[in-house]
Amino acid sequence: MTTFVDRVELHVAAGNGGHGCASVHREKFKPLGGPDGGNGGRGGDVILVVDQSVTTLLDYHHSPHRKATNGKPGEGGNRSGKDGQDLILPVPDGTVVLDGKGDVLADLVGHGTSYVAAEGGRGGLGNAALASARRKAPGFALLGEPGRSGDIVLELKTVADVALVGYPSAGKSSLISVLSAAKPKIADYPFTTLVPNLGVVTAGSTVYTIADVPGLIPGASQGRGLGLEFLRHVERCSVLVHVLDTATLESDRDPVTDLDVIEEELSQYGGLDDRPRIVVLNKIDIPDGKDLADMIRPDLEARGYRVFEVSAVAHMGLKELSFALAEIVAQARAAKPKEEATRIVIRPKAVDDAGFTVTLEEDGLYRVRGEKPERWVRQTDFNNDEAVGYLADRLNRLGVEDQLMKAGARAGDGVAIGPEEDAVVFDWEPTMMAGAEMLGRRGEDHRMEAPRPAAQRRKDRQAERDEADREFDGFDPF
Repeated sequence: MTTFVDRVELHVAAGNGGHGCASVHREKFKPLGGPDGGNGGRGGDVILVVDQSVTTLLDYHHSPHRKATNGKPGEGGNRSGKDGQDLILPVPDGTVVLDGKGDVLADLVGHGTSYVAAEGGRGGLGNAALASARRKAPGFALLGEPGRSGDIVLELKTVADVALVGYPSAGKSSLISVLSAAKPKIADYPFTTLVPNLGVVTAGSTVYTIADVPGLIPGASQGRGLGLEFLRHVERCSVLVHVLDTATLESDRDPVTDLDVIEEELSQYGGLDDRPRIVVLNKIDIPDGKDLADMIRPDLEARGYRVFEVSAVAHMGLKELSFALAEIVAQARAAKPKEEATRIVIRPKAVDDAGFTVTLEEDGLYRVRGEKPERWVRQTDFNNDEAVGYLADRLNRLGVEDQLMKAGARAGDGVAIGPEEDAVVFDWEPTMMAGAEMLGRRGEDHRMEAPRPAAQRRKDRQAERDEADREFDGFDPF
């Protein structure tokens, strides 16, 4: 059964915003209570947060679909809907967030680091919030916006100080097992290690982590073997340790050639040229291994490598290697800029962005793109004539009709607002009323301006009496 997963495709969906409420206050002896519809609640966000207790992406491998809760709709009596609950997804330290094209969206390093993977939709305004001096009793409310959704890729890059690299069966797992308390699987066949293993090493006053990366072979940087899957786990390491097998049973291999092959694969992968290298000649407890180590050591040192002869089985040379690695790690940590406390910087997105574009497409369709027009379309209930008239009024005030005229649009031409896959298309009529003209001017409702029934009845009775008096005055019995 899979217990370690370092790459998953995650389908995230934020919560939808709740719809606004269209309601009129009703109370005895108060026939003109006015609008009292509340606003809808905001949809919940999907947030990735680094958690040190999480070491794998296994949970998301088994459950790749995650959705936050929706906002509640508004209610009468000026009651706003409840906001949706944010969905917090814990991820391991060192997780990289990518989009479908492979572009990096976020690099999550450090406990508590967070990234909003999908933003919840806004709640729609109720008719109480839409009321104004011109529109005293709106008979409509705005719809809640749908939450953002999409597919993201999570890749785990192990956060370790030291990475052990080398051919399969070179003794990397044995070495990490004796340097630390890690207990990796050890066997005498290639590709025993199928997942990276982490161990913690204490050398004097320095404590550092060491990672055992699955064996590399020629062509690993192009996907051969397991190298391409796990080469990403060495990217964050401060030092690379080449573990060379001096007692290999393969006649066509030797430690120096192995070193050159692994270096070529690291170079092809890229981004690791600046990391310091240490060469470990392993298995010197075997007589032939010791002789070969003594033979090639001068050549490796002439290349500028620090060389250590060790035996993981016999525990030879481990103390010197451990303290040498601690020294390099301490230098790398001292060279890093001092980390400051994370400052929370709030950069809200502009909600009053009035920019939009009008383009003429090849099929003769005029397409309107812009944050405001597209948001207004998503919030409009097209089954309500007054809501459609309100949308037309907003677009006119924004200048959309003027731009359409400048672009050459004429009455009856097709106009689309929004992207191709989710656009609202209609035949354009200048100063379009969209059926709301029966309600008066766009977005206006004359229902509240009509006389009250009782007053109208009194006027009618008075008119009847006046008419009767006029007839009586004109009556002549003789």
